[in-house]
Amino acid sequence: MAAGKGLDFQAALLRKTRWRPLEFVVWLVAFSLPLVMPSHALMVNEIAIVALFAMSLDLILGYTGIVSLGHAAFFGFGAYAAALFAKLVMPDPTVGLLVAIVLSGAIGALASVTILRGSDLTRLMVTLGTALLLLELANKLDWLTGGADGLQGVVMGPVLGMFEFDLFGRTAAWYSLSIVLLLFLLMRRIVQSPFGATLKAIRDNRLRAMAIGIPVASRLVTIYTIAAAIAGAAGALLAQTTGFASLDVLAFDRSADVMLMLVIGGVGWLYGGIAGAIVFKLLQDTLSTVTPQYWMFWIGLILVLLVLVGRDRLLKPWTWFGRRA
Repeated sequence: MAAGKGLDFQAALLRKTRWRPLEFVVWLVAFSLPLVMPSHALMVNEIAIVALFAMSLDLILGYTGIVSLGHAAFFGFGAYAAALFAKLVMPDPTVGLLVAIVLSGAIGALASVTILRGSDLTRLMVTLGTALLLLELANKLDWLTGGADGLQGVVMGPVLGMFEFDLFGRTAAWYSLSIVLLLFLLMRRIVQSPFGATLKAIRDNRLRAMAIGIPVASRLVTIYTIAAAIAGAAGALLAQTTGFASLDVLAFDRSADVMLMLVIGGVGWLYGGIAGAIVFKLLQDTLSTVTPQYWMFWIGLILVLLVLVGRDRLLKPWTWFGRRA
């Protein structure tokens, strides 16, 4: 009987890993945009990077229940790691990306000790403090990081030795989209595996998860490390495709923005991070053009509506007056 339930559980997980036709369409459209709309290739690149950043936060927030306001620490560390590697060691972007992923993961493993105990409020303060420490450290080490002026003079080599970064940003967009797709497949595999099921159990009730034998501490350390490594990859992509890294990549605004993206797109599903990144960046670009000084006001208003009215009801006007779909 137990064996039958186990087989049913595995079959259910396998069904979830199957791609739906609409997913293929979404990714095909994403990869075609730099070619179809070359003037918007830089925007596509930026959206891809922040979408990857948002998905990395969703691993710990949506799937594990770890609230963090300092996820920019790993994003910024990855950006500086990739930029410094390109400037001081070698300009190969793929090698620099791997180095940034490994180093960001190592920082995440060290920082994971701080989130094993305490309440959500404690984790908020601890994660925020970690980001602020790295921000101040980057500012103090201005001889290495460039301080407030940023790390300049970062020149990247061609991707895989063949594809040069162009001024229009098409190579950058395809490079970022390719990395995002690879890491999306990895994250999808993680969350839809038995390991991912244990993460959701920890999110729903940590004490119950411990009671049924789930090694909660090791699971938290593992997923926090993975999320940090993926956030570092997003930061590395930003530094490599822009040729610049500044203190802004470690700022609190980064952590707040990515949290807003998940609020907009929804937590607990990877496409929520992608949807939230698309909506947020398009709103930011549009509103900052219309009202450069007050665009954050409109973002805040939309956020308030999402919280008070509800995401589903806001997207379904026929439910505004109590009528159901």
